[in-house]
Amino acid sequence: MGLVVAASSAGTTFEWYDFFIFVPLATIISKTFFAGLNETAAYVFALGSFAAGFAFRPIGALLFGRVGDRAGRKNTFLITVTLMGVATFLIGLLPTYAQAQAWFPGWKDAGLIAPVSFILLRLVQGLALGGEWGGAAVYIAEHTSRGRRGYLTSWLGASAAFGLGAALIVVLTTRLVLGEAAFAAWGWRAPFLVSIVLLAISIWIRLKLHESPLFQRMREEGARSARPYAEAFGRWSNLRYVIVALLSVMVAQGAVWYTSFFYAQFYIEKIIKVAPETVNAIMIAIVACSAPLYIFFGWLSDRIGRKITVVAGMILATAFMIPGFHLITRFGNPALVEAEARAPVTVLADPAQCSLQFDPVGKTQFRASCDIAKSVLANAGVAYRNEAAPAGALATVRIGQTVVPSIEGRGLAPAALKAAKAEVEARLKAALHAAGYPERADPARTNAAGIFLVLLVLTVGATALYGPQAALLVELFPTRVRYTALSLPYHIGTGWIGGFLPATAYAMVAASGDIYFGLWYPVIATCISIVVAIFFLPETRGRDLDF
Repeated sequence: MGLVVAASSAGTTFEWYDFFIFVPLATIISKTFFAGLNETAAYVFALGSFAAGFAFRPIGALLFGRVGDRAGRKNTFLITVTLMGVATFLIGLLPTYAQAQAWFPGWKDAGLIAPVSFILLRLVQGLALGGEWGGAAVYIAEHTSRGRRGYLTSWLGASAAFGLGAALIVVLTTRLVLGEAAFAAWGWRAPFLVSIVLLAISIWIRLKLHESPLFQRMREEGARSARPYAEAFGRWSNLRYVIVALLSVMVAQGAVWYTSFFYAQFYIEKIIKVAPETVNAIMIAIVACSAPLYIFFGWLSDRIGRKITVVAGMILATAFMIPGFHLITRFGNPALVEAEARAPVTVLADPAQCSLQFDPVGKTQFRASCDIAKSVLANAGVAYRNEAAPAGALATVRIGQTVVPSIEGRGLAPAALKAAKAEVEARLKAALHAAGYPERADPARTNAAGIFLVLLVLTVGATALYGPQAALLVELFPTRVRYTALSLPYHIGTGWIGGFLPATAYAMVAASGDIYFGLWYPVIATCISIVVAIFFLPETRGRDLDF
């Protein structure tokens, strides 16, 4: 049993490493592959490419779920780990935006080769991961006695922590060894290229495994499902639990876990502008603390039940999320909080002249005076309130008692528009600086321990939800379609709800001017799950895993 858990968890750890290596490199990737876009658009596009990998996870779940239910768990493992490792290695070999443009100087848009290739490889990673987690959960559970199922499958949650932790450590170590300049120029490739070694180890480990005894017996007795899709999603007895699993557990899982481990990192580094090395150190410590928590809550669910454990985690995370991020801001950049209290920023503009401040491709021309002002503030990460001005009025920005007029850019030639935006940006930045708004968080005033404690509370909620999750999902579905049926809701929740969370929440912040506005995405999603779980999720602890 130890080999089964160790081999499954180790292989899953390597796949999570491959997928999560993007996270600590988001800022560099935005500059490397999306250099043709403005800074904010490049960062949002980079977050979008992160989400793109998640978008294909449900497709991978359907594809490899069927393979796993028909051909077996072990062979599916080998396919998914190979796809993931090769795709990650190839990302390390891709040209940058500037290199692609230099290779084809006569082609105006040659630089787009870089982001398009990067996104395509992220999609391959998403397909591979879509087939990985469900197979590992099923494989371990089908080897396990009912009294230890929560504990042993919870090691898969720890494997996610190990994978993310390894990604953070490799990036931080490479940065320290090479220096920031070399790392930004070419050293960022090393964490991706290392994956070829992990791929070899993963394949070697997976080859040592034997097929699940439950699946082997089902195959020998001719009890395999001939049509896993029709049986999993066409029969109400199974479909109702697919829906319940998605709405009661996986929506919250995507919202809580990705807020705690991903959006929090984006928020601390990009919005309140804490030094990247400090952010990496905090996240490494949080991930290290999370690993035993997954296992503890998996063990606890064997004692008191799956449902009470996961619902308690949801409630804790939801109640603490918005107050927690307020505390993170105070701990991370107190000068920003002081400046906002001393000299709040207000945009006074005709609402009809203001556009949504979300430009994922960096091509929209924000010409109205309101748009120009808000674009500058969004790029600077400054929170602001909106106040309606008379129809047709020129937008102005009030910083404390200082009023900075914007410029109307509609009708201006491109060169004149660019100059006008630069003028507004210079005036606004000067006024913000005079009002005490910091360009970056002061490391001497950043309370890293305070940020860590806040994130630790959120981590307790996330791990209480995630630890028992594999056992709960496995116990909801019969062996004949278990791989297919549990993989789809898992990867819709983590892939779509969680994967799109960083980009969506960041866009909500840029659009509204409220740096906490993006948190309503995970809060509302988790509240839905709490209600559905309380009324519709059955207790599964101790169930037999029949055909």
